[in-house]
Amino acid sequence: MVSLRTRLGPAVYMAGGLAVVGAAGYGFVALAGHTLAPADAAALASLYLMVNIIGPGVFSALEQETSRSVSAEAAAGRGIGVVARHAWLLAAALLAVLLVILLAVSPILTDQAFAGQWGLFVAVLVSVVTSAAVYVVRGLLGGTQRFTGYSTTLTAEGLTRILPCIVIAALGTPDSTTYALIFAVGSGFGALMGLFWLRRRPSAQPSVEPTDVAVEPASVRRMARSLSLLVGGTLLMLIVMNVAPIVVTARLSEDAATAAAFASAFVLARIPLFLFAPVQAMLLPSLTRAAAAHDLAAVRARLRVIIMAVLAIGLLGVLASFTVGPWAVQVLFGAEVRLSGVVVGLLGVSTVGLMTGMVLQPGLIALGRHKSVTAGWATGTVALVALLALPGDPIRAGVLAQLVGGALVVVIMLRALSKALRGERQPSVTPAGAGVTTTSG
Repeated sequence: MVSLRTRLGPAVYMAGGLAVVGAAGYGFVALAGHTLAPADAAALASLYLMVNIIGPGVFSALEQETSRSVSAEAAAGRGIGVVARHAWLLAAALLAVLLVILLAVSPILTDQAFAGQWGLFVAVLVSVVTSAAVYVVRGLLGGTQRFTGYSTTLTAEGLTRILPCIVIAALGTPDSTTYALIFAVGSGFGALMGLFWLRRRPSAQPSVEPTDVAVEPASVRRMARSLSLLVGGTLLMLIVMNVAPIVVTARLSEDAATAAAFASAFVLARIPLFLFAPVQAMLLPSLTRAAAAHDLAAVRARLRVIIMAVLAIGLLGVLASFTVGPWAVQVLFGAEVRLSGVVVGLLGVSTVGLMTGMVLQPGLIALGRHKSVTAGWATGTVALVALLALPGDPIRAGVLAQLVGGALVVVIMLRALSKALRGERQPSVTPAGAGVTTTSG
């Protein structure tokens, strides 16, 4: 019983934290829609999307690189101090680049997306700073396998984003800039909570025996190179995951009801993907340590178990999409058009492909195959964009694009992973940024 609690506890905490931060995001948009004028609510929705693109799109790559490097250092019996310093330095560099870009486009962004409200642009700048902090902290927590602490960063972020906004709405003083700033600083509270956990003695942290394989100390140059590949791959992943309903909606400009139904079905089919999101954070440290020890059998075994779980969860999602998906789209989202079960079901199938890619990605990262991660998502993106432009029915093009794009990602990643697990090496680059001489391809 104790062993089961030890194994499942962190996963439960992670799922709970993710549920809180996800519900807070949806609640934030809903609250704005019910308490603000339509123009202000639309501006806040744009802010919400931008904050969530910048965080997952840029700084989650930093989290993965930090977690990976920490795990490699732990496998060598070293502390996390050097990696932490490198991670904060890289965060500062990314932050500087993003701030310069945002300031350069600020007049257009504020006028077009934020209805001329410069307070919302300031909130975006604040969110970039707080996102940088919380993702570094999560990388350190994930790499040291302190997943309870990791989950508290999610919970703190979600609660501090939505509860003050609810209080303001209840007091009858809603304001778009106030809402935006509260939402932006939520990640900062998450980072503070994570720093508190990092300062605690890790009494329940899993013990890690140092590997006998030589592992070079992490360097900021190696981390930067790996990070650049991961940032590109993550941004491409977001395109594969999210761009189809945008394009379909644009092509169905004269049939808004059908476009809205497809977008709703798309969101519904992605629910298993949302629930599976913590897997990467929990999977990467153990895979990295196994890779650092050249224990490819352990890497293979862990990936096999997780992929089986993906297929099990995905199969349930696909069955639900085919059978009750069209009904759920109408009842839960208020869609006026009833899509066929085939359309919703095939969107569910595409979600299984994306979930598989999310599992294969940490395996490739742990083995130092960063280029393969980027190549997989890049190929999927090219195919997706090309198929979305096909003449004819936009719905058919959207479904086909999702299926083919996700399938290509999986095929390329599986091929690269198979080569890596067979021990094929190329010189000069260390796996997982850990110093073992295999390639980053």
